[in-house]
Amino acid sequence: MKKIIVILPLLLLLVSCYNQERNCADFKTGKFEFTQIINSVKKTSSFERTENLQIENFEGKTDTASIRWINDCEYILTKLNPKNREEKKAISMKILTTKGKTYTFEYSFVGEDKKQKGIVTKLD
Repeated sequence: MKKIIVILPLLLLLVSCYNQERNCADFKTGKFEFTQIINSVKKTSSFERTENLQIENFEGKTDTASIRWINDCEYILTKLNPKNREEKKAISMKILTTKGKTYTFEYSFVGEDKKQKGIVTKLD
């Protein structure tokens, strides 16, 4: 019993020291690619991000959004020319982890709890 009492705090200490890599500043600007499954079909979009804009190309269509950075790992995307009410909703983006040329992120409409995840690859 005494061994468990000694080992448990040590295990908790080791687990709490583990930090996933988050070099978010490396992904603030550049050219990127995002692949997702839509209706069982693999679809890829590419986008270029500057400090203030994100220009996305998807299936021959170009979309531009403004970016408001909250910190190095979180930002809000707002479409510049929304075509309907749904497109007017801002999207909250959060980089969760980074590794090499990729990052894992989660996103949702601002104010909504339903979050989705994805992985983005930096091309340059």
